[in-house]
Amino acid sequence: MGDVLAGIHATWEFENDAVVIRFERGIRTPKLWNALRERRVPHEALAAVSLAPGKRGTVVLRAEPRPGADPLMEAAAGQLKEGCDPYRLVLPAERETLAEYYRDELRAAIAPYRALGPADRFLVAAPEGPQSFKAYDGKASFDGKDEIAFRWFWTGASSEKWKAGDQSFRVRELSGVEWRSPEVLDGYLRLVRRDGHDMRPVQPDHDPASVVFGLGYGPVHESLPFAAAVLAAIRGASDRVPVTTLPRDPAGVAERIRHLGELHRAGLVTDEEFTAKKAELLAEL
Repeated sequence: MGDVLAGIHATWEFENDAVVIRFERGIRTPKLWNALRERRVPHEALAAVSLAPGKRGTVVLRAEPRPGADPLMEAAAGQLKEGCDPYRLVLPAERETLAEYYRDELRAAIAPYRALGPADRFLVAAPEGPQSFKAYDGKASFDGKDEIAFRWFWTGASSEKWKAGDQSFRVRELSGVEWRSPEVLDGYLRLVRRDGHDMRPVQPDHDPASVVFGLGYGPVHESLPFAAAVLAAIRGASDRVPVTTLPRDPAGVAERIRHLGELHRAGLVTDEEFTAKKAELLAEL
């Protein structure tokens, strides 16, 4: 490919192995998109592509990322409002035929990856957005690699957090991040620790491993890229830890080969792609 499809507030460029999504800068562009600026999404990271009618004389081309492929969408966990979804490209209705063409082209390009299921690693880079933001009860900062810090505000932090003092967390000590959108009641960002300390239920405003949002604090365009960057760092640290290799599930591999065969018979996968992918799957046994 290599063509460019310009929509409202965003442009998709179709490369041979990826879609590059570029977001316009402006006051009418969603703030999250302004923060993201540009994202390169490999075909391997996508599960589906759709085209549907939009609002007020528009059509919407949307790519569906594979589960586990994009740290931003993993951190968001389905909480993003439709208008902020970075995988939506809104186009004037008169460009529907052109959008159909690119939908079909992209579907053909991602066909070899549809049988793969959830990704076992992040395939889309984490946002380079804010490495710090102000919550209601403190400031969260991340050095981009190893350490996350919470510094409490005396005007908002609970007595439990004041007693615990300012907090620092090493990425290798964490197993995940919980992000609850500031656009709903009781939003927060919580760091999940590997030591099991988080097993007991603690309200975020009492938990030193959490910062809580509020009106004007921890906005989506600041706190979500932050959460995604931390999540990607945690995954990267986990990938560097030696693990015991578990036996492959022969039944699971057989099912993936069967699905691949269906795509091949439907003409969505070429003979060469079918042979190469089948050999890769057989090598897992």
